[in-house]
Amino acid sequence: MKKVLLTLTIGLAFVLSACGGGGSSKNESAGDSSASAEDIVKKNCTGCHGVDLGGANGPSLQHVGSKHSEAEIENIINNGQGGMPKGLINEEDAKKVAAWLAKKK
Repeated sequence: MKKVLLTLTIGLAFVLSACGGGGSSKNESAGDSSASAEDIVKKNCTGCHGVDLGGANGPSLQHVGSKHSEAEIENIINNGQGGMPKGLINEEDAKKVAAWLAKKK
């Protein structure tokens, strides 16, 4: 039983660390105010949400605008939700990404 619990714990840590992306993602996008929302997503989000945003380790974002408002998306990006950690990108970039994702209906 202890072996199974240890295996599950390690597996969960790997999944969550893949979505977390470490601390460098926030710093990479923080100084580049000219980056487009699509570029920010490609750099920071596709590891979990897939290159086509169809979902991988995280949920699909292809039609996220039909489920959540721009404000809700921005809140999720800034504060995290479920397996998604908070603060992966700075607030300025979160605003750009939320506006872009809200149009995906």
